[in-house]
Amino acid sequence: MQRHFVIVGILVIVMAVLIYIGLDSVGLMPVQASTQASDIDWMWNLEVIAMSFLFALIVVPLVYSLIVFRRREGDTTDAEHMEGNTKLEITWTILPLFVVMAFAYLGAVNLAETRRVDPEAMVVNVTGLQWSWTFEYPPVNGLTVVSDELHLPVGKQVLLRMTSNDVIHSFWVPEFRVKQDLVPGRITELRITPTLEGNYKVRCAELCGTAHYSMEKPVIVSSQADFDAWMTEQLALAEEASQTPEGRGEALVAASGCVACHSTNGSPGIGPTWLNLFGRQEALTDGSVVTADEAYIHESIRAPQAKIVAGFENQLMPAYDFTDEQIADIIAYIKTLK
Repeated sequence: MQRHFVIVGILVIVMAVLIYIGLDSVGLMPVQASTQASDIDWMWNLEVIAMSFLFALIVVPLVYSLIVFRRREGDTTDAEHMEGNTKLEITWTILPLFVVMAFAYLGAVNLAETRRVDPEAMVVNVTGLQWSWTFEYPPVNGLTVVSDELHLPVGKQVLLRMTSNDVIHSFWVPEFRVKQDLVPGRITELRITPTLEGNYKVRCAELCGTAHYSMEKPVIVSSQADFDAWMTEQLALAEEASQTPEGRGEALVAASGCVACHSTNGSPGIGPTWLNLFGRQEALTDGSVVTADEAYIHESIRAPQAKIVAGFENQLMPAYDFTDEQIADIIAYIKTLK
């Protein structure tokens, strides 16, 4: 019997090593692109080792017993009667308990490290909405940069302060590993320290509606110099835009995520396209026709369900709390979309 234990023990170790090597070679994780990813992948690697061993510990004795201790042809005797083994039961209860406690401790330490606070972290306000993202950077000389792309300098921690305009969304860049829900009416936080320059994508990891599948935006990690150059360019554009109604309207539309539903180039969207919208004759669901003039657009922003364009009966546009001046700026921007 001792010989069988030795053989099974050796086979368990060999199979566990082979399983781990196989899983590791598959490349289950995307590239590491943040400090948090390194910490999380270290913990994940320990779990893969544990899973490989436990799988081998179950499968090897099972298969070995089926082969070695199978009933031979002509053998009609009863198997040996076995009573419970108290020592074995205590062992396989206590050992897993200590293993689970050890993993819980390592997980807590790992979580604390991924949430480590850098007092000099750059703050970016993130808004999720059906079905887009907007990113607002700290004001500089009274100018605020709002973008639908998240630009980050490499090697610098960023604090994302996030909320949602409608339903629960979840911010997730696979290469950063960490993710965080965005909840309407609340501010949630996520800290990321990019370590690898490149282009990534933020995805919504929470089923949030019809176009959930397309709720993704670019994430660009660049050197500090390139980030500063991009920020300087954006500030110049923001200053230029602030001088005209249509410029202010375009900035407001970008910040509010309107283009997540309304395209500006004529392509189909969740709502009617804004290309050539002003002055267009729109057929409504009640069979009437309305001219898309200033009064109609103003009403559609204030009370989106008052007049619904035919073909968009099943879409629900949220009401925005814009001032009359802001709505006038948006209309001025829409007039330019020819």
